[in-house]
Amino acid sequence: YSRQRNRRQSNMETDAAEEQTAEPDLASSVKKKRSYSKLQRFLVTRLGEDWIFLVLLGITMALVSWTMDYASAKSLQAYKWIHGELRGNIPLQYLAWVSYPLMFILFSSLFCHLVSPQAIGSGIPELKTILRGVVLKEYLTLKAFIAKVIGLTAALGSGMPVGKEGPFVHIASICAAVLSRFMSFFSGVYQNPYCYTDILTVGCAVGVGCCFGTPLGGVLFSIEVTSTYFAVRNYWRGYFAATFSAFIFRVLSVFNKDAVTITALFRTNFRMDFPFDLQELPAFAIIGIFCGFLGAFFVYLNRQVVLFMRRPNAMTRFLTKHRLLFPAVVTLIIATLTFPPGFGQFMAGELMPRECINSLFDNFTWTKISGSPPPVGLGRSAAWLHPNVSVFVILVLFFLMKFWMSAVATTMPIPSGAFMPVFILGAAFGRLVGEIMATLFPHGIVFDGILYRIIPGGYAVIGAAALTGAVTHTVSTAVICFELTGQISHILPMMVAVILANMVAQGLQPSLYDSIIQVKKLPYLPELGFGHMSQYNIFVEDIMVRTVKFMSSQSTYREVKLLLDSTSLKSIPLVDSKGKQTDEAPSLLFRLGIIEIRVRQPLTPKEPFGPSFHRKENTGSWKYFLTSKMKITLWESFAFVDEEEEEEEEEEEEEEGEKVGVSFNIFIGIIPLLTFSSGGSPGASRHSVCVTLCLEQKAKSLCNFTSDLFPLSPQTHTLFSLLGLSHAYVTSTGKLVGVVALKELQKAIEGSTRSGVRSSTRRSKNKQTVDVCPEM
Repeated sequence: YSRQRNRRQSNMETDAAEEQTAEPDLASSVKKKRSYSKLQRFLVTRLGEDWIFLVLLGITMALVSWTMDYASAKSLQAYKWIHGELRGNIPLQYLAWVSYPLMFILFSSLFCHLVSPQAIGSGIPELKTILRGVVLKEYLTLKAFIAKVIGLTAALGSGMPVGKEGPFVHIASICAAVLSRFMSFFSGVYQNPYCYTDILTVGCAVGVGCCFGTPLGGVLFSIEVTSTYFAVRNYWRGYFAATFSAFIFRVLSVFNKDAVTITALFRTNFRMDFPFDLQELPAFAIIGIFCGFLGAFFVYLNRQVVLFMRRPNAMTRFLTKHRLLFPAVVTLIIATLTFPPGFGQFMAGELMPRECINSLFDNFTWTKISGSPPPVGLGRSAAWLHPNVSVFVILVLFFLMKFWMSAVATTMPIPSGAFMPVFILGAAFGRLVGEIMATLFPHGIVFDGILYRIIPGGYAVIGAAALTGAVTHTVSTAVICFELTGQISHILPMMVAVILANMVAQGLQPSLYDSIIQVKKLPYLPELGFGHMSQYNIFVEDIMVRTVKFMSSQSTYREVKLLLDSTSLKSIPLVDSKGKQTDEAPSLLFRLGIIEIRVRQPLTPKEPFGPSFHRKENTGSWKYFLTSKMKITLWESFAFVDEEEEEEEEEEEEEEGEKVGVSFNIFIGIIPLLTFSSGGSPGASRHSVCVTLCLEQKAKSLCNFTSDLFPLSPQTHTLFSLLGLSHAYVTSTGKLVGVVALKELQKAIEGSTRSGVRSSTRRSKNKQTVDVCPEM
């Protein structure tokens, strides 16, 4: 017994010693874990900051842009090398000249059709629609990114008159959207619906800035093209990301020995001491006015080609069935006409797009060297000189042929933009005017006893900026041009020409992107005509739909089930009571909110709909709960999210001991009209946005309008454009009287613009004071 007792004591002493030695080890391990977790939280927090996201976006897009340029440049080099190696054999030269671009165009069209049809076209019209708040499925996915990059690279490598700028803006926006989902692992800010529009805006700026290495003009151009209302808080983000991306893009060109140092993409060497004379300003103004007419005609021609291809007849049905036939025919015709030994020798057909720009911007005066031995350093500009044909004839033929070729080529089912083809057309027209001026003033212009010769290359730069500005209805093309050329000497006449071109073009045709929106019937509000506000004399009550489907607090399970089975609406207004029936519409007390419904399984009698609602006011917020087995979601006002974002399951809420029941097969979110505190959920769709335009506390000051004081324009247009609404409910003295959707508003504005429609349903004699409260 004593031995056992001693053994037990020794074991206890051993255990105590082990515990004493284990305690410091455990404490140290806990400290290490805490330090590691702190370090991890610090790194995750830092990696989720804005500048990290912008740097990653800039680096990614610079690599993508440089890779696409490198691949397309090598493809064009191979194209010209094959043509040069077959010199002397005209049939084989023609076969190679035609089959090479045909192969790339057909591959681009087929690849985009199989992978992602949303990658076809420019992408800027769709982005304008998305930034306005409309959901376009599959336009910002990884599949669209892959299809757009590969298809655009193949199209640029074919040598066809298609551009890179529009599709690359779409690519950058997709990259920004995908990268924001990745950054959401580090910071929850990127899950915030508010950030989505800001992210896409930055992506557009990076796309233009990285495409040409022009960050200043890229940011301004993206704002003009894509935004109706721009948030100034995104200004520094756009410039930061675009500048960083353009810098990396040009550095990669230096590393690849494409350039000696970081310079402009199409560097010019115009004189700086006396770039132009005042006597040349009328010529610059003429370029701007003519470019306005030409730009409007280009948009018209492009739209007519698209409408002709969409017209229901036997030929269009045949082309729709055989999708590759139309791009094949267009490529065959364009390649045949530009064949250098054939008709292409009279229109500089052997020059590729970038070679055309570099030669049109040179300092030589072609009319003086035509018919004589070419001077040293002429380079690719020799393609514009023909021993038997005048320079003016070559420039006119080039402009006319490339004009319709570019308008038709941009309608092919491939990723393609129109900025670069139109830029080349404007440069050719400006060069034509410059050569005419050099002929009229062969000895130059005398100023202060010094003779200064005419520089046709300066006219080409001004023409390029003016025509692209007329087609896109932007002024920032002037900034892009001086960044592309590296000289600011012609910025003043360039601005004059661009403004005149915009004045003419905007009065004749919409911009190219707005024209595509109209042709595709995208849900986008047209701009109101400046100076024609009197034409918009339609009121909201004239276009609203008076038969509104609704739920009330007295609705039974049968009524809710019948309503859900009979409609496909994403949101349904919730009213206090049905009120009295009238001839036009029921009198609905619209005081509760809007119900967001997402049905996953059909309703079953085992899960009855409890019609009882409880409302509680807490710190300025109105919250509603259903006492049945439902899950309530309160969305944050002005919430915009991506359609690809997965819906998150929210935790069950407790409010002073009162629990909401577990979620079942129908999720109904009652969106309060009076929401002061934020309770946003990133899983909310854009159809579930609730916009409080007037509060009961301020009803007299904000909503006390007569029907004649709330016209269609400009108040309603501003509300839909600024807030990104898809539909709005109209109330009168607290009663729901109708609903206005984006489609009705779009038709009303277009109809008023064309004919100035005046409503015949409005009773002008009985003017009543109403509360006009559009609620989405």
